[in-house]
Amino acid sequence: MVSRTPLSQSASFWAQGGLAAALEPGDSPERHAEDTLAAGRNLCRPAAARVLVEEAPAAVRDLQGRGVVFDLDHEGRLALGLEGGHSARRIVHSGGSQTGREITSKLASMVAAHPEIEVREQTSATALWSDGERCHGVITDAGALGSRAAVLATGGAAALWRRTTNPRGAIGAGPVFGAAAGADLADLEFCQFHPTAVYLPDTRFDGLLITEAIRGEGAKLLDATGERFTDELAPRDEVSAAVLAKLREEGTASVRLDLRAIDPARFPNVFASLDEAGLEPRAKPVPVSPAAHYTMGGIAVDLDGRSSLPGLYAVGECSCTGLHGANRLASNSLSECFVFGGRAARAALEEPTESGRPAEPEWRFVPPTSETRDAVWRRAGPLRNPTDLACLIPDPYPLAKAIGTAALERRESRGGHLRTDCPATDPALDGVHVVFASDGSVRRETWD
Repeated sequence: MVSRTPLSQSASFWAQGGLAAALEPGDSPERHAEDTLAAGRNLCRPAAARVLVEEAPAAVRDLQGRGVVFDLDHEGRLALGLEGGHSARRIVHSGGSQTGREITSKLASMVAAHPEIEVREQTSATALWSDGERCHGVITDAGALGSRAAVLATGGAAALWRRTTNPRGAIGAGPVFGAAAGADLADLEFCQFHPTAVYLPDTRFDGLLITEAIRGEGAKLLDATGERFTDELAPRDEVSAAVLAKLREEGTASVRLDLRAIDPARFPNVFASLDEAGLEPRAKPVPVSPAAHYTMGGIAVDLDGRSSLPGLYAVGECSCTGLHGANRLASNSLSECFVFGGRAARAALEEPTESGRPAEPEWRFVPPTSETRDAVWRRAGPLRNPTDLACLIPDPYPLAKAIGTAALERRESRGGHLRTDCPATDPALDGVHVVFASDGSVRRETWD
């Protein structure tokens, strides 16, 4: 297991949301699937949604069995939260908004103690060991590692946008590795902009995430006059669109999130962060504005995490099963990691033993510059137009070019992709995924 940082310091460590699973008596996997498909704006892969909702409850129970501690109610049952787009309480949290911290810390400790897992922390992957026909392992700054299968779990790309809720390392390295090795990417045009990211420009707190679970417990979005202007528990794309419309109407850079009715003890790390930022969430609303939060696209994979390049698998946010469609349903992502991560691990174990490996490729990963991050925010931000998107095509960072290409190809507005020149959703593109091939070409596919 190769990790540039200590295992417990992955982006998932900062996850404030929880795991979505149909666990209460009045809920069902079918209802969870309906919410997932509705949030995905007629682009979700139905088979991926079925796998998630049917296997998520067992994933939660497995984590409990491994010692992960989730929040309980006064009767000792799982305390299930409500988040935007969900028709029932089905979000499992730990420490209110410290779910990622609990899960990654516990799992990192288990991995470190496992006698059959070798962990190489402070080691950076620099390329996949591929001849374009098959993945034979990974190249690192400490040497090459050959393997029957390689599983990428490198996280998302939301930090490729300058204004983001993500740590700086979330730059889409996995899809860049995959494409350079010969794998297809998909759905790159869809980025979810979280509506409640702190607006404090030119400070380190700009983009600080205020979890959706707080809105599930009663926090309100207010305009400049102090009036509520949207349904805070609508799917994220709707809430972000409402915030953007209000910003244009008022000519302001932020709206306000009123947390005064929320018990700080429920979300201690959120209130502590806001206090550190110099805000006063107990006394007055805090300024928020959309920021890049989650990328629905990535390495195109099947329901076992298998990419188009034999021997290469991808899981989590660097992958694209089609589960999230055009707009991820809140807290489906952590559930996805465990459901599809397990499936990918089992499938990877069945890969055949190799008789030999090719020479190492010459290509090596080069991270994006600050100029690229500025360009992606300006050219492919929450509201897009073809002129700006075309300006990304010459960008030296491969994923910026791929995002611009895919966004130009989808001539409509849907979910996390809003084009000012094509404001309507095109029914002809329902279920149609834009696939970006390793040679730079694009094609359209429908997935069962």
